[in-house]
Amino acid sequence: MSAEDITLFALHASREFGERVSAHLGIPLSDHEEREFEDGEHKSRPLVNVRGRDVFVVQSLYSDLQQSVNDKLCRLLFFIGALRDASAQRVTAIVPYLGYARKDRKSQPRDPVTSRYVASLFEAVGTDRVVTLDVHNLAAYQNAFRCHSDHLEARKLFVRYFAGLVQDAEVVVVSPDVGGIKRAEQFRQALSRVLDKAVSTAFLEKYRSKGVVTGEAIVGDVKNRVVIIIDDLISTGTTMARAAKACHGLGAVKVYAVASHGVFVGAASQALGDQALEKIVITDTIPPFRLDPALVKEKVVILDAAALFAEAIKRIHSGGSLVELLDI
Repeated sequence: MSAEDITLFALHASREFGERVSAHLGIPLSDHEEREFEDGEHKSRPLVNVRGRDVFVVQSLYSDLQQSVNDKLCRLLFFIGALRDASAQRVTAIVPYLGYARKDRKSQPRDPVTSRYVASLFEAVGTDRVVTLDVHNLAAYQNAFRCHSDHLEARKLFVRYFAGLVQDAEVVVVSPDVGGIKRAEQFRQALSRVLDKAVSTAFLEKYRSKGVVTGEAIVGDVKNRVVIIIDDLISTGTTMARAAKACHGLGAVKVYAVASHGVFVGAASQALGDQALEKIVITDTIPPFRLDPALVKEKVVILDAAALFAEAIKRIHSGGSLVELLDI
């Protein structure tokens, strides 16, 4: 089957990302309607025939100035339901950033496991497959869904970016906490293979109590090295800023912060504006609209994840391998 057999939608809130996916696929976005009612309710529907079609819907689930993550989730679910009622053969939700994925366990008595509830909502409206990028906890994501769930990784994008940048430098990949060691190690191994030289590793201690993060001890050597601190997302920026200051204080030559998702809430602009950070490298799953525009221009590098999702759509449609897509 060819790309022409795919029907691709992007809801309004993710139109720009959807257009980039569309361009990489070489097929247009299909028309749809999103209608607002005076009482705050809304409806969404396809404006093309989807009967028997392989349908993909793009919607990134984060809050912005127009819609909350809850609004976006409801609109996506309702639209998927409308597609199923219109006899789409298969419906795949393309969710570059999956909201609520961080709430994947009970950290306190009677806590909700919200990621599992969100998965149930997708299943309830008839979603056949969910595709997202670099969730906080891969095992929790895979266990939450009973429908197909595919997990893409930005590691290859980051390796390509840094391969030419640090070719002649001594490099150390740092995890900002113990929980991210596996992610950092996978990135370290991939970067080492591409550079064809040894890349070292380190991690920081991190303690969180009532929202306050402490701990600055580093296990590993960062002196006279280019440091790449890698995480799945940057929220307030305090974790990255703390790690960057610690590495800089121990003699790091340059410090880069790397994350798949730039959430950037609260005082992130102040935290990430520290001189200890050379650059902040993210993907385009969430636009950095909350950051100071001057900081974005000076320090933020945004890598294109839309091409990765476009290729994943092609392979899902044709039965190709996503494992080979992610190999480095």
